[in-house]
Amino acid sequence: MKPFPAVSAFFLIALTAIPASDWPEWRGPEGQGVSRATDVPTVWSEERGLVWKTPMPGRGHSTPVVAGGVVWVTTALEVPATAEETEQRLKENTGDQPLTVLSSVSLRAVACELSSGRIMHDVELLNVKAPQWVHQLNSYASPSPVMRDGRLYAYFGSLGTACLDTAKAEVVWRNTELQVMHENGPGSSPVLWQKRLIVHFDGSDKQFIAAYDTDTGKLAWQTPRSGAMDPRPQQKKAYATPLIVRMNGLDTVVSPAADWVYGYSPADGRELWKQPYGELGFSMSVKPVADECRIYISTCFGKSQLIALEYAGRETPEVVWRNTKNAPKMSSPVLSDGLIYFVDEGGIVSCLDSASGETVYRERLEGKFSASPVLAGGRLYFASREGRVYVIPAGKTFRVEATNRIDGSIMASPVPLNGSLLLRTGEHLYLAGGAAAQTGR
Repeated sequence: MKPFPAVSAFFLIALTAIPASDWPEWRGPEGQGVSRATDVPTVWSEERGLVWKTPMPGRGHSTPVVAGGVVWVTTALEVPATAEETEQRLKENTGDQPLTVLSSVSLRAVACELSSGRIMHDVELLNVKAPQWVHQLNSYASPSPVMRDGRLYAYFGSLGTACLDTAKAEVVWRNTELQVMHENGPGSSPVLWQKRLIVHFDGSDKQFIAAYDTDTGKLAWQTPRSGAMDPRPQQKKAYATPLIVRMNGLDTVVSPAADWVYGYSPADGRELWKQPYGELGFSMSVKPVADECRIYISTCFGKSQLIALEYAGRETPEVVWRNTKNAPKMSSPVLSDGLIYFVDEGGIVSCLDSASGETVYRERLEGKFSASPVLAGGRLYFASREGRVYVIPAGKTFRVEATNRIDGSIMASPVPLNGSLLLRTGEHLYLAGGAAAQTGR
């Protein structure tokens, strides 16, 4: 087993520039769920292997981010709506999903000391009256924040976006001007490129991609989706997160939306290309992965499939293979050493050959899965809604090396750090590993 996954050359700069002890965004330094952290623990529980366990205020599914020995988490303090408010507000709903309706919500950023778990800051970013409803499986703080150069950027869809100075624990700017009807609540996470914070707004009514100026919070550009879509409102929405890659010499925003994946210029939002899925695809929550030749995307709900688009040497990427077995609808894949790993909501773990799309193995884990797996130290970490974390060695042979259990449901992705693993449940933040792992505490 190799100690670290092979890294494509076009992501190498991003990986080497960020310490392995930091995790600046949902899918890590290169945006693909791969970590260079060493000595990540493989065994822990409520009774052993924990450094600390800290109760978190509010509710949220966002993945923690880490920089300079401080963990930041977004969360939501909810005030439930009355029965009368709920009935009136849901007259606008076009679907039939189980929903949570609030009278108001306080969206916050909480900072914890990595070494101890002590809460250092609890800052209100936005306070929203009569916010849009969310799906009961979702939360009001599901999009994960992103950090860079002492600033935390937190995006909550149509509820607003805020920038926080992490040293002062003060809000630098807020922007609430962009609005769509999410139907199931916000879900997409932001990405950074130079002085642009790039975000998706794919609602049932309007669909576009936009970017804020990171210094001022002002809208830098906004580009409508140009592809034709299914006329039904529920089939127009999406919750995917973009991936920025170097394609044929150009930085490109790879942006999955309903029925289409697009390529945009991050500087000005100009559409560079678009490619249809070929089948109905919507409500995607999955972030793509990519290597030097191809982009790999799940079309999520509808005709679910994982598709590979070859872009090297092409003006517009073209589909080179499709795999229709157990494509992930919520959890994003991991790509390493020519293999793609992913898990569907029902616990089917798949490993595919990235060149051909052929299945290497398909096995079942117990539980339901929404969190995305991560790869660290040659091992994959899969976290379930039931609080289990399965540790599986990377490679062509399936084997569960360890099964760990903590209290509560895990919706956020695990965060591997040097010597430790950060986990978020519905009510707590955990740090496993370090001296605790060695002593069995």
